[in-house]
Amino acid sequence: MDERLRNIARVVDISGVRTDVSRQEIDRIVAACREYHFVCAFAMPCFTPYLKSALADVPDVMVGGVIGFPSGADSTAIKVATAREHLRTGCDELDMVINVGALKSGMYQTVEEDIRAVVDTAQGKPVKSILEVAYLTDDEIRRGAELAVKAGVTYVKTGTGWANKPTTVDTIRLLKSVVGDSVLIKAAGGIRTLDTVLAMMDAGCSRFGIGLRSILAIMDEVDARLNIQRNFKLETSEHDLY
Repeated sequence: MDERLRNIARVVDISGVRTDVSRQEIDRIVAACREYHFVCAFAMPCFTPYLKSALADVPDVMVGGVIGFPSGADSTAIKVATAREHLRTGCDELDMVINVGALKSGMYQTVEEDIRAVVDTAQGKPVKSILEVAYLTDDEIRRGAELAVKAGVTYVKTGTGWANKPTTVDTIRLLKSVVGDSVLIKAAGGIRTLDTVLAMMDAGCSRFGIGLRSILAIMDEVDARLNIQRNFKLETSEHDLY
């Protein structure tokens, strides 16, 4: 258990992807990355080049780019263009929202082709397809995950974190029952405690998207359980969530 706790940061994507994220919050995310060395950091596209530059001297922290946030309703051409822009910026991973409306409409070929276009554009970089499970039935979650696997993604991801409904352990179990070991699973949205992270890992989750305030609280829990004393303190606000 101690080894798993010591490696928690290496399964966390620290995220600043809300509408109201400021550059000052991005700076706080950078400071947290320097302290904890999370596996990846995300901002909205307007701040992604700044984030990449700010973390240039922290080589073990990747930078990811988001595509189609939060609705997934951009045209495929726009998603592809955004993917290309992120690649030019130097992003290491791409998190894209699927066409949720098309999925709910039964337009399965459209959904698959939309995902595949970004996967093809990514030139081998990992792509995480965001299902936005808060808006889906269990059957739609299953179908969305199946389409993502067929389209060649590296991860299926639960949500953007914008919905007012948290990801649950049951949802991770459902996704795992569909994708098995064919792709990885990322959970995002409403993950607030270390016990939730551990339970989701037990259910088959490999990566977590968590906002600044929430992940700092979780890392405090980790330090307390491992009896680690840390001088690092960072002012946050109630808005620094995901």
